[in-house]
Amino acid sequence: MTELLGSYVPIAIFIGIALVIGLALLVAPFAVAFKAPDSEKLSAYECGFNAFDDARMKFDVRFYLVSILFIIFDLEVAFLFPWAVSFKEMGWFGFWSMMVFLLVLTVGFIYEWKKGALEWN
Repeated sequence: MTELLGSYVPIAIFIGIALVIGLALLVAPFAVAFKAPDSEKLSAYECGFNAFDDARMKFDVRFYLVSILFIIFDLEVAFLFPWAVSFKEMGWFGFWSMMVFLLVLTVGFIYEWKKGALEWN
């Protein structure tokens, strides 16, 4: 039993060193930073100019929709690469399962298109 636990000693040492380094990097800036706050440093700053308006303005929900659609179709490509690499080993089952996957995504894309989610008025 002690031999089994002894094999974990290098991992425990690694975790301990990582924690010490991480904590040191978190504490060091507070210890060595030069602190001289004034009104210029504490004021709002935006691209070299003072802030023109409140940053909490309304944001169009279509931006979120486009980003979600991008993520969905980006993940589709992420699934296509491993499929293409192992295509020969999977045979017809792998081919048809990917065709069903692509069909479902295509139907979803057509649905989004018909609903007008991709139009920007």
